[in-house]
Amino acid sequence: MSVLTRNEAQTRAQFLDVHRYTIDLDLTTGEDTFDSRTVIQFTALAAGDTFVELKPATLRSISLDGHPLDPADLTENRYPLTALTAGPHELRIDAAMRYSRTGEGMHRFTDPTDGETYLYTQLFMEDVQRVFAAFDQPDLKSVFALTVTAPESWTVLGNGIAEHTGDGRWTIAPTPLISTYLVAVAAGPWHSVTTEHAGLPFGIHCRRSLAPHLDADADEILDITRACFDRYHEKFDEPYPFDSYDQAFVPEFNAGAMENPGLVTFRDEFIYRSAVTDTERQTRAMVIAHEMAHMWFGDLVTLAWWDDIWLNESFAEYMGYQTLTEATRFTDTWVDFGVARKGWGYDADQRPSTHPVAPDPAAVPDTASAMLNFDGISYAKGASALRQLVAWLGEKDFLTGINTHFARHKFANATLADFIDNLASATDRNVHAWAEQWLRTTGVDTLTPHVDESDGAWSITIDQQGHRPHRIAVGAYDHALDTQPGPDRLTLRDRFELDVPHNNTAKIHTGRRPALVVPNDNDLTYAKVRLDPESWSTALHTLSGIPDALTRAVIWNTARDMVRDGELHPATYLRTARTHLPHETDLALVQGVLTFADTQITRRYTTPDNRPAAHATLTDLCRDLIRRTEDGTNPGLRLTAVRHLIDAATQPDTIQDWLTNGSVPGGPELDPELRWRILTRLAVLGATDETTITTELEHDPSATGQEGAARCRAALPTPEAKATAWHSLFNDDTLSNYLFSATAQGFWQPEQADLVHTYVPRYYPEATALAARRGPAIAEAAGRYAFPHYAIDTDNLHHGEQALNDPTLIPALHRKLTDQIDDLRRALAVRNAH
Repeated sequence: MSVLTRNEAQTRAQFLDVHRYTIDLDLTTGEDTFDSRTVIQFTALAAGDTFVELKPATLRSISLDGHPLDPADLTENRYPLTALTAGPHELRIDAAMRYSRTGEGMHRFTDPTDGETYLYTQLFMEDVQRVFAAFDQPDLKSVFALTVTAPESWTVLGNGIAEHTGDGRWTIAPTPLISTYLVAVAAGPWHSVTTEHAGLPFGIHCRRSLAPHLDADADEILDITRACFDRYHEKFDEPYPFDSYDQAFVPEFNAGAMENPGLVTFRDEFIYRSAVTDTERQTRAMVIAHEMAHMWFGDLVTLAWWDDIWLNESFAEYMGYQTLTEATRFTDTWVDFGVARKGWGYDADQRPSTHPVAPDPAAVPDTASAMLNFDGISYAKGASALRQLVAWLGEKDFLTGINTHFARHKFANATLADFIDNLASATDRNVHAWAEQWLRTTGVDTLTPHVDESDGAWSITIDQQGHRPHRIAVGAYDHALDTQPGPDRLTLRDRFELDVPHNNTAKIHTGRRPALVVPNDNDLTYAKVRLDPESWSTALHTLSGIPDALTRAVIWNTARDMVRDGELHPATYLRTARTHLPHETDLALVQGVLTFADTQITRRYTTPDNRPAAHATLTDLCRDLIRRTEDGTNPGLRLTAVRHLIDAATQPDTIQDWLTNGSVPGGPELDPELRWRILTRLAVLGATDETTITTELEHDPSATGQEGAARCRAALPTPEAKATAWHSLFNDDTLSNYLFSATAQGFWQPEQADLVHTYVPRYYPEATALAARRGPAIAEAAGRYAFPHYAIDTDNLHHGEQALNDPTLIPALHRKLTDQIDDLRRALAVRNAH
């Protein structure tokens, strides 16, 4: 397949003006393909040659200005349009297109619960070519008018209001000017909840088998939607630019959500069929707010080329968290960002694959390379940079610049230079210099304070390892005078702002030195933080007694970074968690710390000899949390502790009793998520079998149940189970994206290292071949989930480093392997450091 290069896109943008796509889709032609008929009206601005993209199963006919062309001229995914004259043209294409089972193009899913079928599009980057012919690049915006034929019992959704005209025919209102990758269709027997807000129709939709669960949360979802919608209208001068707002929760979705204008698609795990914590509800709310922000930044104003993807994602990430804090009951969202999201950016920025938030255009020469930049840098680091920009610039000037940007580029495209110019027009500060230092550079700065005390005064200086300016707050804390059970408590003496490095001379304060001095106290900048020795000692003893959750998040991130950098023993991190999490009041912090303790400390950074002790510490901690919640006052904390106790179990008896009895003593009752979680752990421990898995699947034949069964079967510690799972992953190309991921998640287990060690060298060539056959979505899953994470040894490292030299590696897998191998190298270094 030919990938579009930036140079080709620039040439075509100067050559074409695309006016309108008229697209007719017939979804009634069978289970393998659908019919796609497209009429493209465009103007050639000069005489010359160009091409249109499509990936058909069969190209039946193509004509230009009424003259038939030869379908055989299609080469890979390009059809050449030669000797065009300057002036208007009409291109007609009739093709059969393949349904996808990997979440790319037109994904087809049949619900195992009731046999109903659902379709939806995911056309990001270059997958529009799997659905209809297009001049597929973001700066050739056009009007899109779609008609869809579907089974009579189905509902069709699109970017605009959809009208059923009879006989299964639906007409979707033409869009304003949007980019090709933002066109969306979703079709099936949806369960829908509809309302009206601000004069516009709003709807939320899911498959019928999830209807009771959507109905239970419909008020919450719609309340958040309305609150964010209203808050954005207070922030932005430009009104919402589309005619309706639908949110469809769709199956087997590869991303968290996609910002299709007027029809946002979400992974339907956000329709909770099992108990969740309030932090998980906050995450869903943040995604709703994030995607709505895209209606302005991404949809109304769109990047010109993919090097500026941060303009979409960083802005939506920042605005999602900030707007949720301002407009909903979720007022502490930046704590969750700090402990659960920011580490994603820090980790990505310390790998060989790092890149600037706004990379040089030459670094994104084509769509394949652009796809690699959807990572923790474009999302978490970029959002952190914007939060720092607002702290430095002030929100008033920031929003003034944003509104200027919308006004100048609405329904068009913009670049980083445009964005910075528009911000600069609203302030006297040197935004261009700020952007060069923050957006064009890589790596994480480290801020290390030095605290001195003499003659009744104390002072602080901050050493910076790095190159960016930072505006930070410094918090000074004293021991509290009152005593309460548990770790000592601290009180805030003072919080003051510093510019680093500009006023990095000593900052003198009267009085004795504080017990704890915290740089970046309210987490306004993006940097690793170290504490002075006395403050670090205080933090280890008083962490849960620090009054502000955001400050605690900064210190937990410091501990996390120190473990990863070999400066803090993994066991010390676990002991600190054991001491303080039973007294922690912020659930996002508990979840973030427990997740790192489980997935990284006990499974990767701890040697096999020390792993039993690490598991014991983690298990004792979870039991403490369960005891703390026996009175029923904190069900979210109890659920979190139960989940992690299941995952850390080294003996089957307790969790087997829970499964047999259908509940944890004192609650909660075991819902499907907990039952499959226990069964997976029992499979790892060799305490269940295929008969039990099959029986559980009969009780829960849902799509989630199918995934749970696949995960359990792959986790069984027998040569036969591993061989079957391996064949499914790497030789049977029928697995959907979700079933592939579930099988891969079950396969590698640290307790089964001896059983699966022969598969480690096999992984690299077989994953390479699989990615070449099945494409980027499965390649990403193979790199993320099927990688031998728990083979923390030099043999695995050697095989991986050799694999990176294979010229047949497709870019998506090469990027994932680069990251995984670097993480493996880091895990080995952490083990060797202690």
